[in-house]
Order: sequence, then C-alpha cells, then structure tokens
Amino acid sequence: MLFRPDRPEHLAWLAEQVRAAHRASTDLVSAIASEVSHDGANGSAPVSINIERLIAAGAWTDTALALITRELPQWKLRRLAYDDGEWHCVLSPQRELPEWLDDGTETRHENLSLALFLGLVEAARRQPVRTSTPTTPRIRITQLDAICCDNFS
Repeated sequence: MLFRPDRPEHLAWLAEQVRAAHRASTDLVSAIASEVSHDGANGSAPVSINIERLIAAGAWTDTALALITRELPQWKLRRLAYDDGEWHCVLSPQRELPEWLDDGTETRHENLSLALFLGLVEAARRQPVRTSTPTTPRIRITQLDAICCDNFS
C-alpha cells in the first residue's frame, strides 16, 4: 500500500461514521473495506471476492470478522461481550498477554457488527503505515571494509 497522508484522518472520520450509525449499510461497510484493504497483498484476490459476496449478502458480522482476519492478521478478537445494551469488542495484537498488560483496542456499540467494524477501524488506525520504499537503509559492503570478529574478553 502506498503512503497516503490523509489515511489517519479518513480512518478517524470512518470511526465517527460507525459510532453515529444505528445499523450497518452497504455504503459504510464498502468504505471500511476499501480503506483497510491491502489490495494484492499476499495474493488474496479470492478472499476479496469472498468479502464482496459477504457485503452483497448483508452478512455484516461475517464481513467484519473476515476483514479482521484478512487485513489485520496479527490482531485477534480477544473478547466480545454484551453488557447494558452494548456490545464490547476487544481486539489485541498479543492475545497471550494478561489483559491488563495488553495494548489492544476496546470499542463498544449497540449493534454487534458495528462494534466489530469499529474495532477494525481503530486497530487499523494503530497500524504503522506501510510505504512503498524500504524504511531501513541498504548498505553495500565492499572488499575494503574490515570487520573485527575477535573476542577480547
């Protein structure tokens, strides 16, 4: 994915749209899917077709779970609970840690699928932006560079 300087602001705008919505719609879910999607990454075109079919069918919860699995593979659903009329969704990059040490995202919404989509958008906001250029410098070692490998201890 190429660097887009407006991506964090657009994800914040999408999060506000999800918070304000009462139920999922095709337009909202398509906007979320297109924003968090890494097109062509890992040769995942068949999964993209599957997600498009889920959106067309209105299977919002399955779409949210499929997008989390496909686009944020390091993030896992840690907890999904219903309490006081709201769904609480916790996504975590390190599920094995105790919850009090975990640096995950916790979202809530009155609609199950929107709570999952909100968690997806918040986790995508916390992802480092991938660029098309390498972030570490490439160093070419020449024959004249000497490296000392002696142990002087």
